[in-house]
Amino acid sequence: MKIVMLDRNSLGNDMDISIFEELGIFEAHDVADRDSCKEWIKDADAVIFNKTVMDEDMLKDAPKVKLLCVTATGYDNIDLEYARANNIAVSNVRNYSTASVAQHTFALALYLLEKICYYDNYVKSGAYSNQLGFSNFDEAYTELEGKTWGIIGMGNIGRKVAKIAEAFGCHVIFYSASGENKSTEYEQVDFDTLLGRSDFLSIHCPLSERTKNLINKDALSKMKSTAILINVARGPVVNDEDLYEALEAGKIAAAGLDVLGKEPMEKTNPLGKIKDSRKLLITPHMAWASVEARTRCLREVFYNIEAFAQGEQRNRVDL
Repeated sequence: MKIVMLDRNSLGNDMDISIFEELGIFEAHDVADRDSCKEWIKDADAVIFNKTVMDEDMLKDAPKVKLLCVTATGYDNIDLEYARANNIAVSNVRNYSTASVAQHTFALALYLLEKICYYDNYVKSGAYSNQLGFSNFDEAYTELEGKTWGIIGMGNIGRKVAKIAEAFGCHVIFYSASGENKSTEYEQVDFDTLLGRSDFLSIHCPLSERTKNLINKDALSKMKSTAILINVARGPVVNDEDLYEALEAGKIAAAGLDVLGKEPMEKTNPLGKIKDSRKLLITPHMAWASVEARTRCLREVFYNIEAFAQGEQRNRVDL
């Protein structure tokens, strides 16, 4: 079996990928243009990739490919119809980043809630050393305890976030973006109720036609002016321009984003104009990427290929 990895650097160059050599002939390539990727996979049996679009144009000249392994949970960049029609198996990786994303959710929320940027700068600027009193709390902050934490998408990550929020003393409510979640563990509400009641609103749903642009001008207008929005799911769930306007107008208090409408962040994205980190915190799509999560991801891909070679169906999304 020949295994070709694309987007190798998307998993970090600190990761050891030599495990795939146990499964056959293995070669890896960093993120590159489509023509290069087409050339690399021409004689591959299995392809490992992250964001590279796998459609007819990419695969038509690679007749040996029988397995596509995405190093992620989402697979909207794969033409499943073409894969099925050409007997190409497709596998993803599940639950590898739950702990990492949940942790980052609260890193963003607490940074914004407690005005950490302001106080860090206050001390480092020398202002603290020059004041008379022992304490400074010029920027007021509140507690998580007693607040309402709203969640969009009560999957594995959403449930993990809910448990942590409960541990902080929050009341958890959620909205099922798919309409299919019937969980009774937490209070399920309609979308408008979620927007109106949430002191913190975190997004953990997949990107779909139902969730694209879900948090738009209308939705933001229904949120509390003191609310903090967290998006660690998919960028297009939130309308960047509408969020910019809402933050500038004080419609909501703050937002913490790990994902954006287009990535890397475009220079024309209006959110780039907001330099106040008490109001907006953006991280470069790294919530999923703890060392442990990336290690689990690679291991799961290894198991997917191993299972396929043995005629087993593991983490298949094409069935």
